[in-house]
Formats: sequence, structure tokens, C-alpha cells
Amino acid sequence: MDDETGGTPSDHDVAIVGGGPAGCSAGVFTARAGLDTVIFDRGRSSIQRCAHLENYLGFPGGVDIGTFYDLLHDHVADAGGEVVPDLVESVEHGDEARFRVERQSGETVTARRVIAATRYDAGEYLRGLDDAMFVTTEYDGETREQFDDEYADADGSTPVEGLFVASPSGPTSQQAIMAAGRGARVGVAVVEAARREREYPEPLADYYDWVRAESERTGEWSERDRWREFYDGRFPDDHDLSPDRVEEIREREIDRRLDQYVGDETIERRSNAGQRRLLDHVDDDLVLEAAREIEAERGTTEPDD
Repeated sequence: MDDETGGTPSDHDVAIVGGGPAGCSAGVFTARAGLDTVIFDRGRSSIQRCAHLENYLGFPGGVDIGTFYDLLHDHVADAGGEVVPDLVESVEHGDEARFRVERQSGETVTARRVIAATRYDAGEYLRGLDDAMFVTTEYDGETREQFDDEYADADGSTPVEGLFVASPSGPTSQQAIMAAGRGARVGVAVVEAARREREYPEPLADYYDWVRAESERTGEWSERDRWREFYDGRFPDDHDLSPDRVEEIREREIDRRLDQYVGDETIERRSNAGQRRLLDHVDDDLVLEAAREIEAERGTTEPDD
């Protein structure tokens, strides 16, 4: 993809290594923000070692790992991202694009940014980027080298420009829901980094991904001029952007904000679509069984004529 800043075109804006909760969560945010996103998933995410996922919010009866994994990848696809079933052998600095991603299949793709969302082989696939990300430790009398959990900042950014780390680290972050939260935070950080490259001043680089009811946009905020006033006040006095570029950024952000307000019809349509998408991942026999139970219950509660 070709960045607005005139950077070297790449195959992808974002390449994510790892298709578990962290990688997919990051990918949903980057794809929804309009960044061309690809996730390479070798099919052996650590979540697949679980027998049954029972503490992920929103699944009161738990969820089997196969269904959960399918839901993750379906969400990425629905957001506009792509999941590729392949192992990443290495990530290297690119000659023209920022990164070259070598795949086990033998194909090489380029990317402006890379998110490491898995730690297989102790992150050895990142070795070509910076040896400083590895530390030597002693365990049970043996010396071994491993990825430094302190290499990345809290938002996943690293000393290597364009490289972010979303893979779980720390004593409790192996929990799936915490890994997904980590991925979301890193995904937002990547979106904000892309906005800075597109000349968004720091106060405007902050990114929010939400949808609100149209009924909440009332009073002065229903007028486009009020939004213009708001965004004009967010440009720092010492910015060096041309008036045309300021107007372009401001109007684009206003359009994005206004598109995030939806009416009752749209809310109902999206709610129904969301329910139906969940049904796509429920066993057909269970759906039919539930339908029969509903029909039977309705039959016993029908009022007498």
C-alpha cells in the first residue's frame, strides 16, 4: 500500500505474526481503521492448548476452542483484514519498504509495520531486526536466550521503527482475555502511528473506534460548523501544515466522527446481523433443537380462544 506521506509502497500497511486473541484483536482495530492488514497464522496458537475456554467475558457457558478461533478469524475478515494460514520464518529490514516478511511457503511480502503477536521459537523470527531484544537467562542450571519482556513499551512500540509487540508477556497475561486487551491496545497504537505519518498533529493522532446513537448528537453538535470549530482548536499553534492540508484533515475527521453516529434503523439492522453472524458458528443441530424447544414453549403458552 502507498502511504499518504509518499513513502515507498508496500504489499500491506500492517503484517501481524500470530492469529490468536492478541493478533486478531490488533488486526480488527487496524483493519477497521482502513489499514491494509494481513495476519499470518501458523495454526498452533497457544490458545489451542486449552481444553475449553471458560473465563472469556461474553461466553457465560464457556466456548469450545474451535468455535472461538473461528470467531476470531471471522471478525478479522469482517473488519476487512486477511488471515493467511502460513508460518513466518523471518522479518527483516526491507531495502525499499520498511519490512520484508519471509513466509514458510517461500513467498516474501513487504509491510510498513509489523506486529509480533506470537512468541514461537522465543521470537527468533525477529532476530534480524535487533539483537538487543533478546536476553540471556539461567534456568535450572542452564543458560538460555529468550525474548526480553521489557523490550517493548506499554503500547507495544519498540526501538525498531514500525515494529510493535503484542504477544503476551508477564505472569498473568497468558489469559486469553488479557491477551486480547493487549492486542487491542497495540492495534490502536499502530493506527495512531499511521496517523502521525500522515501528518496528523499529536492532539489529532488519538484514535477512537466507537459507534453512538444518532439521538446523542444534539444541540450545537448537530451542526458541522461546531465540529469545524472543535477540530480547528486541536491543531497546535506551531504546526507547519498548509491551509489546504489542515482543511483536508479536519474535514476527513469530521466525516469520520459523523459516520460513527447511527440511527435506530441502522442499530436494529446491525443488531440483527450480529445475531445472525453468531448463528453461523452454532452447530445446526443445536439451532434446530433450540427452535423446537421455542415452538413447544410457545404452544403451551398460547392463550385460549
